[in-house]
Amino acid sequence: MRSANSDAWILGADQVAVGPGPELLHKPGTEDQAIAQLMRLSGATFQLVTGVVLLDATSGVSDTAIDIQTLTMRAYGEDEAAAYVRRYQPLDCAGSFRIEDAGIKLFARIDSADFTGIIGLPLLAVARLLRTAGLLPGP
Repeated sequence: MRSANSDAWILGADQVAVGPGPELLHKPGTEDQAIAQLMRLSGATFQLVTGVVLLDATSGVSDTAIDIQTLTMRAYGEDEAAAYVRRYQPLDCAGSFRIEDAGIKLFARIDSADFTGIIGLPLLAVARLLRTAGLLPGP
């Protein structure tokens, strides 16, 4: 049986936060866990690693890209972390922040070739995959 979308291209991406050290930063789920996670990150450097895959549903051929962002939080206190969490509720965000809201104020440095990767979909990597597949013009 042929699917109605068997000639579709499928783009998928997922992101994991790592650090400091080898620790994985999960979605906190509660305010208390978010505050604790932000306090572990205070003054620390960590990475956001995003994997992207483009799949040709007709042939089953896929191509992948990995995007790595290195982020450093400034040192902040628990009162500031708690106020941020209570106001913005980043409970579904690995690392307990959203860079696209007031979470940006928690950072000291961002090392990135593509800032869109911080939010979770590195558009430069996506464009490279689409060009390689012949779905966007250009080399």
